Parts: sequence; structure tokens; C-alpha cells
Amino acid sequence: MSEGQDTKHSYTLKRLFKVYGGLPRPLYALFGATIVNSMGIFVFPFLTLYLTSRLNMSQSEAGKFMFLISLVYIPGNFIGGKLADKFGRKKLMVITQIISAALYIPCGFQVFSRYVPWLILASVLFDGITDPARTAMMTDLTNPENRRAAFSMTYLGHNVGFAIGSLIAGFLFENASSWLFWGNAIAIFAATAIVALTVPETKPTQEQIDATIGSGSTEEAHDGNIFSALLSRPFLILFTMITTWYGFVYAQHRFALPLQTKATFGLSGAAIFGSLMTLNATQVIFLSTPIMALTKKWKPINAVALSGILFAAGFAMIGVAGNIWLLYVSTFIWTLGEIVNATNEGTYVANHTPISHRGRFQAILPLIGGIGWTISPPVIGSLIEKRSLTAVWPLLGIIAFTASVLLWLLGKIEDTQRAKKARQLEILNK
Repeated sequence: MSEGQDTKHSYTLKRLFKVYGGLPRPLYALFGATIVNSMGIFVFPFLTLYLTSRLNMSQSEAGKFMFLISLVYIPGNFIGGKLADKFGRKKLMVITQIISAALYIPCGFQVFSRYVPWLILASVLFDGITDPARTAMMTDLTNPENRRAAFSMTYLGHNVGFAIGSLIAGFLFENASSWLFWGNAIAIFAATAIVALTVPETKPTQEQIDATIGSGSTEEAHDGNIFSALLSRPFLILFTMITTWYGFVYAQHRFALPLQTKATFGLSGAAIFGSLMTLNATQVIFLSTPIMALTKKWKPINAVALSGILFAAGFAMIGVAGNIWLLYVSTFIWTLGEIVNATNEGTYVANHTPISHRGRFQAILPLIGGIGWTISPPVIGSLIEKRSLTAVWPLLGIIAFTASVLLWLLGKIEDTQRAKKARQLEILNK
């Protein structure tokens, strides 16, 4: 490459990453903490293998334990949401993450003990308590103008860290299982230290909360409990109920897609599925920033609606993809949908969350939104048994397309309502 080409390439990269410039300094610290924490997610990618090969659990026992882990997040999130709004984000994150990390340390000394899964379960509970505070802190540090860039940067950081960490975890699982747990603990301690030392407490003051009352902002404070606050945000509830169907569709990249590759390609199916997941991960890492730059001026709800079109096209294609190249094209398309959705859905939710209830909203909305993902495998599994695997893909396409249209219509109705309210306020001010 010539010097001129190298300079041009560097200039292009600078322009590309400029979308992340000008954010509050603590957000870059959170970005670094996210990379470190995600690099150390050693246990979960190999948890099923650990339970079956190290602890000799049956597949049924391992499956029940994985389901139990999902259930533990629910009370953890509810507890964390309430505590984050009452006592503060930073305090809660530091305390619960230290406990979560500490619970992994004894696991490394007793790798073959049946007590290990219960320690993992306890660690997951405290991590679940942390999650609402983590997202609320992100929301506190941003505003509607820069929030999309901040959420996109965090999404990128998670995927970069996870991609590196998965390679390390694979080596540790085969050669040093104890370090799966110790390494995970060290990463959590390190990420927590970054937050503790560089990020201030972000919980809004009472003065900041009171200042939003009567403003007409979508983040206006609400004087009431979580249920009345949710009812005061009908568009947000509808948005969450519609996007849960995206989760229903997207969950099939882990369930029905590997079954499809096996059915189509036989013994080569597992390797082909692995290559599709590699394409997905690589695409997420390298295209998140360009896609963020391309869609930064869009309304978040319109971008999320577009992601549904990409999900519909990508997953519907799988049913007619008779060769590996069409499967790669399909994966490329639905991964674009994943990226667009990931960098805009959280922004819409944050923009419509009352400043007084950020922690609690971040506890309950993911629960509602996750219903689609949870019910998808058993529902689709039953469909496959009663009909066939080929019946799955057109159905997923129809569901994603319908959800996309509904989101687009919801955005239009919301615009109309907002314009109407603005006219009313203008008349009152006169």
C-alpha cells in the first residue's frame, strides 16, 4: 500500500469512528470496562459442556440447570432495578459485581464438585441485580442526541471482548479448567475497578428529576410506582410487546438453523453452522460502526422497523437456501438486522423511560421483551415435530415482517400524537 493510500485509509477510519467522538468521558471508561468484562466471560460459553463432561450431568439435567439460570435473572433484575433507583447505580454495581466475581473463586478449587453449579447460580443472581444499574448508568450519562452512539459503542465493545474471550476460554476449557472460573473472576474484578475509579455516581438528583416535570419530554419524571409509570408510557409498552416477536424470530439462529444445516448438508452441517456463526460475529465487529454512522440521523423506531425487514428476508431465505452460499447471504442479511436493532432498540427504550424510574424500567422491560426468545424454541420445536423443518422459515419471515410494519405504524401514530401535543402546548402558552 502506498503512503497516499495509507493516509486515505487512516482518514476514512477517523471519519468512521468520529460517530463515537464527543461523548462524556465516563462512557469511554464504561466502554473499556465492557471489553474487559466481556473478554472474561469464560464460563457461560462452555457451561453446557462443563456440566455434561466435567460433572457428568445428563443432557436433561444440564438443560434444566440452564433454564434455572434464566429464571434466576428475573428476581435479580427486579431487586436491582429497585435498588438502582433508590440507592444509586455505582454503589450497586460495585458491590454486586465484587460478590459475583468472588463466588467464582472457590469454583476453581473444586472443578469437579457438585456444589459448583450452585455457586454459579448465586453469581448469576448478583449479576442480574447489576444489569439494571448498568443500563441506567448508560442512560444517565447520555441524552437523546448522543444515546444511540453510546449504546452502539457499548454493543461493539461487548462483541469485541466476547470474540477474544471465547478463543481464550476454548483453550482454558481443554487445558486448565480452573482458570475458566478464576479468569472470569479476575475480569469482573478488573472491570469493576475501572468503574469504581473512573465513573462517578450518575443517579439523577431530586432537583434534576423535578426539573423534568411539566416539560412534556418523553423522559419526564413520573410520580407513582412502576406499574403506573409503565401505564403512562403506552407507546413504550407497545414497542416492547412488538419487538418481543423479533426475539422469537432471532432465537431460531441457535435452534432451528443448526437443525437445518444438518438436514441439508448431513455430517458437514455442524461445521457449516459454525462457519455461519463466525460470519455473524465478524460482521457484528466490523460493521457495527459503519451501520451506526449510516443510520445516526434516523428515528430509532424507524431503524428498528428496518431491522424487522432484514430479519424477515434473512430468515425466510433459509428455507430455500439449497447451497452454502445462499446460507451465507442469508446470515449476512439477518446479521445486518441484528446490528441495526441492537444499536437502536435500547435507544428508543431509554428515550421513553421516565428519569425517575430508569432502574426499574430496565428491570421489567427486558423481561417483557424476552418472552418471545423464551417461548420460541419449544413452540418451533413443536411445529417441526407436527409439520416439518421447512414450515419454520416462511412463518418466521411473516412474523418479522408483520412486527416491522406494526413498528412503522406505531412510529407514525407517535409522531402524530407528539405534534398534536406540541400544538396544544403552543396554544396554552399564547
